[in-house]
Amino acid sequence: MKTYKYCQSCGMPLSKDPQKGGTNADGSINLKFCSYCFQQGEFTFKGSVKEFQEFCRQKMIDQGYSKLIAWLFTRGMNRLERWKKIE
Repeated sequence: MKTYKYCQSCGMPLSKDPQKGGTNADGSINLKFCSYCFQQGEFTFKGSVKEFQEFCRQKMIDQGYSKLIAWLFTRGMNRLERWKKIE
């Protein structure tokens, strides 16, 4: 089984996830996606990668990160496994 350092949806380090991963439909921990992105076997955000990037940038800015830092952390999302297949 492959071990992931970063959520394959948003890019957040999985070590920063308070739940230590998302949850599968059966309640088991999903080690590919964080608990903010994946709950009960489904993604919490249903839009496109561009919409998700903007959503995450705004969340980071709301939490006190600068616009530059928020942009830097979200610009590579389209290369993560969740989004690679779609766009």
